[in-house]
Amino acid sequence: MKIKKNDNVIILSGKDKGKTGKVLKALPSELKIVVEGVNIRKMHKKATRAEGKGQIIERAYPIHASTASLIDPKTNKATRKRPL
Repeated sequence: MKIKKNDNVIILSGKDKGKTGKVLKALPSELKIVVEGVNIRKMHKKATRAEGKGQIIERAYPIHASTASLIDPKTNKATRKRPL
């Protein structure tokens, strides 16, 4: 897998097509990555105590690595090779 943690990527397909973000986590065994601000889902968290309140948390979920491409820092365009 070419994409590593802390790389800047652009999304090539899906509902988040065209968005860019930083890779927060890479899962090479599953060929998936977690990108900041992409594939956001709302998670309902139940209250833990009697006085506590439940809340809705937005969380980034993994996407397949083939739907993202590295960004060349000089041109700010998608590239297939690792930028130097």
